[in-house]
Amino acid sequence: MAATGQLTRKAAGVPFDPVTMLRVAIVAATLIVWEALSRSGWFYRDVIPSLWSIAKAVYALLTQGTFYFDLGVTAAEIGAALLIGGGLGLVAGILLGGSRFLSQAYETYLYYLGPTPKIIFFPVMIMWFGVGPESKVALGALSCFFPVALSVAAGMRQIDKVLIRVGRSFRARPWQMIVKIYLPAMRHPIVNGIRLGFGVALIGTLLAETKLSNMGIGFRIINAYSTFDIPRMYAMLIVLFVLAIAVNALIGRLGGLGAVKR
Repeated sequence: MAATGQLTRKAAGVPFDPVTMLRVAIVAATLIVWEALSRSGWFYRDVIPSLWSIAKAVYALLTQGTFYFDLGVTAAEIGAALLIGGGLGLVAGILLGGSRFLSQAYETYLYYLGPTPKIIFFPVMIMWFGVGPESKVALGALSCFFPVALSVAAGMRQIDKVLIRVGRSFRARPWQMIVKIYLPAMRHPIVNGIRLGFGVALIGTLLAETKLSNMGIGFRIINAYSTFDIPRMYAMLIVLFVLAIAVNALIGRLGGLGAVKR
């Protein structure tokens, strides 16, 4: 239906659909208002810098090697956090979704602890893992664990019972049931959980870097703020925002490719 509508609009000579036009209009209006506020003189210097100064800061940022080093540090911490927290969340979700007893005993705690700001556990992470990257990875993994576990547990309960009976009729071992039945049937809940987990792991890792670190994107953002280099701070936020959108879209795309291959 959507493809037919797009073809109809193209045939009628309409270059963009209304949704695209609305999105472009919102972005354009936001940029216009931002530039107007920067020129108004209502705010202290550089609190709302001009778009041109932000663009120059983005260019300077992307041409500096130190930015890519810090980006690599933060990416490694987030990747490790996603691998550890997501892996543990996947296991916990399968156990909770596959056992009514475990679900009734423990899943309530996940619902209570999930929305809790994980930054409050950062002092504990420092005591356990030190002030290095390990404490940032631990906080990111803790943040990532809950959305993945809850999403997978919900996905386990939505698996068609016929698939489970077929697997058991062939006397599949537990690991074979997981690999051949559970994981393929839970593709969407797993992908959604990973996307949510990536978002909160990103937030947790960056918050940890702003609190106690001497490298990483979070440290550079808070350093730019402390030295009142506001255009550079906005430049790093914009680049980080774009990269986060790209990674999120890539995770969704990989999940879709997995479905096509199967």
